[in-house]
Amino acid sequence: MSRLHVVSGKGGTGKTTVAAALALALAEQGRRTLLVEVEGRQGIAQLFETEALPYEERRIAIGPGGGEVWALAIDAELALLDYLQMFYKLGTAGRALRRLGAVDFATTVAPGLRDVLLTGKVCEAVRRRGPGGEGRAYDAVVMDAPPTGRIARFLAVNDEVAGLARVGPVHHQAQAVMRVLKSAETAVHLVTLLEEMPVQETADGVAELRAAGLPVGAVVVNMTRPPLEFPDPSGVPATEVAAALRRAGLPNSRRLAGPLLAQGRAHARRAALEERLRAGLGALERPVHELPLLPDGADLAGLYRLARRLRELDW
Repeated sequence: MSRLHVVSGKGGTGKTTVAAALALALAEQGRRTLLVEVEGRQGIAQLFETEALPYEERRIAIGPGGGEVWALAIDAELALLDYLQMFYKLGTAGRALRRLGAVDFATTVAPGLRDVLLTGKVCEAVRRRGPGGEGRAYDAVVMDAPPTGRIARFLAVNDEVAGLARVGPVHHQAQAVMRVLKSAETAVHLVTLLEEMPVQETADGVAELRAAGLPVGAVVVNMTRPPLEFPDPSGVPATEVAAALRRAGLPNSRRLAGPLLAQGRAHARRAALEERLRAGLGALERPVHELPLLPDGADLAGLYRLARRLRELDW
């Protein structure tokens, strides 16, 4: 069973919603879970209808199984100050660097450094011990990660750092992070829609993650609609449809027949496309889970509904 769940997906697929629902599902199983945001969008706070998350771990939900969801929005500048204090004991000197703008400059001009800080902070939460050194501080950590197009580079950045800094605390920290990310404790889940571009990006993401030696978890197909059970209307003449509408007592049956047939044919093409896309996802040889489209949007009630669906799965 994984302890670090990295959730990625193409923009617009609802990866933040899925990450939040997964954290709730784990809490409903009785696990103390940390939900981490690394992109600075405050999407988690919006979903849980709470104030903006600070750079500190805050409890935002309690599951019926006794588990808790804690949340953290990682600030790269503050994470760098933590890093400088941890390894170099800079203390007030680190805070002075921030006042001078040096910390912001470093994290802006070196995006790779920002990724190192973000992944390092998440992995620290995974490794952290509980009070008195007993057990783990969290049973599970869920990261709302960057999009699929850059997830492999984001997670593998510490491999590059370990190669550049061959000795010293930076080298050892980078190696420690990669040990967590490449271990059986970690699973990288990819969120997609049943649309051609997201499915292709998911397949590319799986290939990149595998090439980087990173563990691929499940594929989550989000916003699915229940299938409509009716035969393919291709080849059905409009006169036959008009006659059926007339027998049903509908007015303007001849005028309605054409548009109804057009919609039926479009639905049949869409259903056939979705089946081909499902087959393509199945060929990735990873578990595929489907979540329904929320008719009222991703509000708090919808989040708990998705969590109930995810709770029954093996994560």
